[in-house]
Amino acid sequence: MKPYALYRMPGETLATRITASQATVVANCSELNGCSGFVIAPFSPSEQNPILLIEPEEVSKFVPEIDNNEPFELSATILEEERTDYAQTFAAFHKQLTNGTFRKVVLARQTSEVFDQEVDPIRMFNRACTLYPQQMIVLVSAEECGTWLMATPEILLQGRGPLWRTMALAGTMRADQEQNGWSVKNIREQRLVSTYISKCLEHYAHDIDLRGPMTAHAGDLVHLKSEFTFALNDASHVGDLLGELYPTPAVCGIPKDVTKEFIVNHETFPRDYYSGFMGPLNINSNSDLYVSLRCMKIVGCICTLYAGGGLISDSIEQQEWEETEAKMGTMRRCFNPNFKK
Repeated sequence: MKPYALYRMPGETLATRITASQATVVANCSELNGCSGFVIAPFSPSEQNPILLIEPEEVSKFVPEIDNNEPFELSATILEEERTDYAQTFAAFHKQLTNGTFRKVVLARQTSEVFDQEVDPIRMFNRACTLYPQQMIVLVSAEECGTWLMATPEILLQGRGPLWRTMALAGTMRADQEQNGWSVKNIREQRLVSTYISKCLEHYAHDIDLRGPMTAHAGDLVHLKSEFTFALNDASHVGDLLGELYPTPAVCGIPKDVTKEFIVNHETFPRDYYSGFMGPLNINSNSDLYVSLRCMKIVGCICTLYAGGGLISDSIEQQEWEETEAKMGTMRRCFNPNFKK
């Protein structure tokens, strides 16, 4: 199977298809310095889940088909006592917050949905483009990583010539609750992420401008967002900045290194490419790298969905579970456009 990547930028009509004869395994983000191609990176790089670079051999543009057909026929949802497992894992994570070991840590979960026939990834991509015109839609497939679909609102790093951009996106609620305003927990979580990104940029950038926090809509959800624009001190070392930013506290925690190690050792499943990043790097002098949120892995007739939420000391387990359910609704609508949580 030749590796390929399809992506449709937020607000655009045309999508891009990139294909190559093979994907290149990259040891770390610094090795992306000076590279050009489509990047897919996992939450925690390993031999089983490497950072990949698809260097374009063929590039084409196309208009995604509008797909308003009947829902996919779901035959089963693999629960495997998910709710109980989540509660137990939440308790272990939350203890690290109440005893002061971490200031924030992100807890993720997964669920698998089984269909009567093989799921067509291209059709799913088209549906996501129709459903979410203002989000970054990506479908990427390679032997080394499998097939992944995402519809994400979160920029990790975006460059247009000399101008670069990133964001702190933390704090989530359903759009129909927006009139209630933001909770202290969400405001505090967002401030932690924004402060971390500010400190990262100080070492690599100048003319840094911060806007926010503000409310940002993403499908049926709203988030708290702060936007950073800046100029890089040395654009040839963009990979080094990526290594500092990723994984951000929005998907990992604070302190970053110890929370990442804790997540890898204590979550009940490997995240694989969920909460890593994907996107084009230095293609036609533009870079559009997004955090891999609202995503799923497609294997035959099984789709595995991923979602997570940031925990701080005053997080409540039931509310966090409900947040992950709301986030999984983004991908579930691709199975059934009429899906409502």
